[in-house]
Amino acid sequence: MSRKITLIPGDGIGPEVALAAKRCIDATGVKIEWVEVIAGEGALKTCGELLPENVLESIRKNKVALKGPIVTPIGGGFRSVNVAIRHALDLYACVRPAKSYTGVKSRYQDIDLVIIRENSEDLYAGIEFEEGKPETKSLIEQIQKTSKKAIRPDSGISIKPISRFASERIIKFAFDYALKNNRKKVTVVTKANIMKFTDGLFLKTARDVAKGYEGKVIFEEALVDNMCMQLVQKPHNFDVLALPNLYGDILSDLCAGLIGGLGIAPGANIGDGMAVFEAVHGSAPKYTGLNKVNPTAMILSGVLMLRYIGETKAAEQLENAVKEVIAAGEFVTYDFKANRDDPSAAGTKEMADAIIKKLK
Repeated sequence: MSRKITLIPGDGIGPEVALAAKRCIDATGVKIEWVEVIAGEGALKTCGELLPENVLESIRKNKVALKGPIVTPIGGGFRSVNVAIRHALDLYACVRPAKSYTGVKSRYQDIDLVIIRENSEDLYAGIEFEEGKPETKSLIEQIQKTSKKAIRPDSGISIKPISRFASERIIKFAFDYALKNNRKKVTVVTKANIMKFTDGLFLKTARDVAKGYEGKVIFEEALVDNMCMQLVQKPHNFDVLALPNLYGDILSDLCAGLIGGLGIAPGANIGDGMAVFEAVHGSAPKYTGLNKVNPTAMILSGVLMLRYIGETKAAEQLENAVKEVIAAGEFVTYDFKANRDDPSAAGTKEMADAIIKKLK
């Protein structure tokens, strides 16, 4: 019996890498009925919305989705389809593994980290007030009245909510993830020494939750600025990192840099009984249709998806096939080559073909 899974191709290079991932997943033999829906620029052109309701309905119905990269406007307009999906479906846990693979150019070896990022709150909650608006001026006046701190009248304002509820569930998720995946340590990363009532609450909640895992998982705490330095100097000291939203976003890119870049960085957004899997990288519109970009991050996101739905054997087979192709270095895209202009570099489709061949 096949399982229905929502497929969102995305924008730019999204359809190419999503198709590559879909083909590789299908080649494992897992029976999936893909239900394709459109979000992003394609949806805007056809129905006037970046995120049509039928996309959310499909994910709610099927419980699992594989999503290609979608363009995020910078500076104005719609905030982000990616963030909107996470908020609409309460996909509160962002899971981003950073793992070294032989054959990938990197300054480091044997990296094996997992970022667990809170997805629903913090500065990404989208509570912003535009400079010069009457409601912004009123808010500034109220803040100055209650806090006795001056804010320049030409300021824009962002609100940073962090609740005990959301902090507790993401910290529990991180510890449970560590237990389930035989991880030894969870490091909670904040700036609690400065933001005592937001990051401070996140850390206080983490300390409380950690008591329930004593003797099972090691608990550490770190400040985000120092953690950036520690990850560059000695990344092997860390295992699972649990962070509020903004820090999690930033440090997941830093960790991707440790393993060779976003081209091999998969991601998952998980809620209660529902999940969307996507590559960490963006839509790279300048490469659209060129059959050039690296499909690995999207394929590895498919590996995470297979594990999530209980297809552990297929997940291991697919990840091993990816490892073998990268290690061989023959049918890989230009970014894996010593010289990025190497004419022997494979295209997106050809690299997927090589991975599929390893599965047969």
